[in-house]
Amino acid sequence: MKKLIARIWRIIRGPVQWRILWLAHAKFMVGVTGIVRDDAGRVLLLRHRLWPEDRQWGLPTGYAVKGEEFTATVAREVHEETGLEVKATRLVHLKSGYKLRVEVAYDTQLVGGTLKIDSFEILEARWFTPDELPDGMQESHRCLIFGQDPNA
Repeated sequence: MKKLIARIWRIIRGPVQWRILWLAHAKFMVGVTGIVRDDAGRVLLLRHRLWPEDRQWGLPTGYAVKGEEFTATVAREVHEETGLEVKATRLVHLKSGYKLRVEVAYDTQLVGGTLKIDSFEILEARWFTPDELPDGMQESHRCLIFGQDPNA
């Protein structure tokens, strides 16, 4: 039986194989976060309108769209939320194990743009030194800023 299945698998190749694999495996949303620092070492934090009121401060964050590389997601989300242009430089966090989500975070390099928030999603954007982070901040994002494992 195993030989027959292997033979059929080799025959169907390409798109049909991919469709079968897609149907047979779990699907995930991928949340991507960017750690944006300026030349003075300050970190950009956003007060997110749609987050819980006691934890609205956090890093620029969003979800990857189908077919998008995660480094492109970071650049897109930061630009959409802040008007700033960034380039993802170093993967600093990758976590799976949630029911439907994978988390990815990158350090970024600020390369241009002018700070202008998307007022639908973002209430406020401010630069903070690491020793002056605001209350009401996502603890996992605080860990990312300090290079710590947010799941420890």
